[in-house]
Amino acid sequence: MTVPAAPRSFPDGFTWGSATASYQIEGAATEGGRGPSIWDTFSHTPGKVLGGDTGDVAVDHYHRYEEDLDAMKAMGLGAYRFSIAWPRVQPGGRGPLNPEGVAFYSKLLDGLIARGIKPVATLYHWDLPQELEDEGGWTARETALRFEEYARLIVAALGDRVHTWTTFNEPWCTAYLGYASGVHAPGRHDGAAALAAVHHLNLAHGLAGRAIRELAPNAQLSITLNLHVIRPRSSSTDDARAVQRLDDLGNGAFLGPLLDGAYPERLFGDTAKTTDWSFVLDGDLELINIPIDVLGINYYSTTRVALWDGVSDRVMADGHGDSPYSPWVDCDDIDFLVQPGPYTAMGWNIDPSGMTELLLRTSKAYPHQPMMITENGAAFDDVVVDEDGVARIHDPLRVDYLSRHIDAVGVAMDAGADVRGYFLWSLLDNFEWSYGYSKRFGIIGVDFDTQVRTWKDSALWYQELIRTHQLPAI
Repeated sequence: MTVPAAPRSFPDGFTWGSATASYQIEGAATEGGRGPSIWDTFSHTPGKVLGGDTGDVAVDHYHRYEEDLDAMKAMGLGAYRFSIAWPRVQPGGRGPLNPEGVAFYSKLLDGLIARGIKPVATLYHWDLPQELEDEGGWTARETALRFEEYARLIVAALGDRVHTWTTFNEPWCTAYLGYASGVHAPGRHDGAAALAAVHHLNLAHGLAGRAIRELAPNAQLSITLNLHVIRPRSSSTDDARAVQRLDDLGNGAFLGPLLDGAYPERLFGDTAKTTDWSFVLDGDLELINIPIDVLGINYYSTTRVALWDGVSDRVMADGHGDSPYSPWVDCDDIDFLVQPGPYTAMGWNIDPSGMTELLLRTSKAYPHQPMMITENGAAFDDVVVDEDGVARIHDPLRVDYLSRHIDAVGVAMDAGADVRGYFLWSLLDNFEWSYGYSKRFGIIGVDFDTQVRTWKDSALWYQELIRTHQLPAI
């Protein structure tokens, strides 16, 4: 007789959380002394965001945070990962803090603590004050210095109540999507600017991290990276070279200075047509290389690439092969290939094995570095149905996605990866950047016209997982 496998279980100390970002949920874009960010400018520029959507209102979390905190408590979240809007607390990116902006986050922190939820605060989730972008943005070293000042001020104001300070969310997106491919704010197309942004983001992490250590010595220090699982089309040397080049750009350009104190040496040669890296000054790498308590990892899908020979027809497919680098960062000979399905509503392939692979590879490279999954989730085309006068959202595809990916985390832990927690993306449907309101990642649905919140089946499923520390049956 075959004995059924026991449900996947997780240790009692494992952190279960959910995550959001300020511009995606807060709204109140011109209230409480908040200044404009690059995303305000970008979203108000015709043609930049699908449907002309903006984050002006988003899901009105600024006014409805108590309702959202109650939902977190009811769900049983152990931690909540949110971001502080730099232009809300320091509108122009320099000078004294804005008391009204600080008061909002102070109330949010008090509400989390009163409900027994650990606050995980991200200092930067892409909403740079517009004034700083006008002066060069992340291409300018001065922005890193302004970030250090911002960090010192806000940590001094709130640091005693924050469990974990995260310096940056996905600096890869800020640098490459914002300054190379231009699909994110500020919408520039300049490879040299993108690589300068990479370094200044890394430098800003080191400067802010040291300020956090000084001002909040009891808090955990973290950074969140969207590390890439990059696979070759074939076993050829050329395709392996394409993988290596992209791994250096997407992973090594951040992990190297952050955790090793050096950029990958190959990176300099691979990007020589774009920049000479003269923006890296003596002492920068020592500043960047500050020990962190936990490495946040965001995972959604994998990438598949091949090296183009310059003669054959390109093998990229519309909508699935766009490069975030090419042609501005010396990657115009690399093809980004269509991946095997199934896909989420974002067009991203669903591959839980990539989660296990990424965690084990990172664990092998940095065996003493604790990790957390700080984002994982999926967008699907949810439909609200009326069942006996009660609104319901049945999302079996999302439940299946979450179950398989959380199980993949468990597989990595069984193999020795030191993973301390999992933050589901996202708590709420929200403004999904250049996709506007067309994509829904939340486990709590939001009617964007009425702001009514509706728990999806995935929220109930996650609530049960948190309660039992075991994957519920699906």
